[in-house]
Amino acid sequence: MQALMRPWGAMHYRTDGPEDGLTVVFANSLGTDLRLWDQVLPLLPGIRALRFDKRGHGLSDSGGPDKAVTIAGLAGDAAALIEAEARGPVIFAGLSIGGMIGQQLAHDRPELVRALVLSNTAAKMGSAESWNARIAAVRSGGVASIADAVMERWFAAPFRATPELALWRNMLARTDAAGYAGACTAIAAADLSATTSRLSLPTLVIAGDQDGASPPDLVAETAALIAGAAFRVIPGAGHLPPVEAPSEWAALLRAFLHQPLNSHPGTLIP
Repeated sequence: MQALMRPWGAMHYRTDGPEDGLTVVFANSLGTDLRLWDQVLPLLPGIRALRFDKRGHGLSDSGGPDKAVTIAGLAGDAAALIEAEARGPVIFAGLSIGGMIGQQLAHDRPELVRALVLSNTAAKMGSAESWNARIAAVRSGGVASIADAVMERWFAAPFRATPELALWRNMLARTDAAGYAGACTAIAAADLSATTSRLSLPTLVIAGDQDGASPPDLVAETAALIAGAAFRVIPGAGHLPPVEAPSEWAALLRAFLHQPLNSHPGTLIP
């Protein structure tokens, strides 16, 4: 296991793939850890995958009181990891809050990001009131108290009927309550519309047509903010296409990486 020390504690990360491969950074959603990408990585041969647990998730430290967590701070964590582990700018693929981190990072540190993949995310997700209600529920009853409702938003009905659903519910329910609330606080305060509209790097935006957390229309609005961004919808997928539709999600990324992304070191996936 690998850890990067940050001012708030240890951030867990993992690298997979050839050292000379094109580095793709993967940023997880709220309530998941870096295992979110387990099913898509075998479908992306040739890349060097760099994935991490944001603060308060997976094996990373919680990072202190939730009021200190911001999308800019989470983007700073990602920047520190890229500087420590990547040799030059990366492709940054983020899902949900991971996509918000990617948008912020591309604005704050454009020299670190060659291209963006924004999956099931938006420049602004939900209202402050809705996030504050969720924070209150987590503080009162723990993350497990909201797990069933989150499963309804995350997954389409066919996946919710499979035994695998229990594993994702467990992952969510076992997330540190303070870490989860901190990430909710960051989302509640974030409206990236102005800065995202100024991005000009190659961007692929992906939605799932059964997504109850970030519906396709919301994702499309964010795609429209970025000049030249490609927008794709995966039929039958909910909020976590790398889990429900890994082949379709990986195929979209492979096609994106075949496009010219300016000169870069490493090897594009075949």
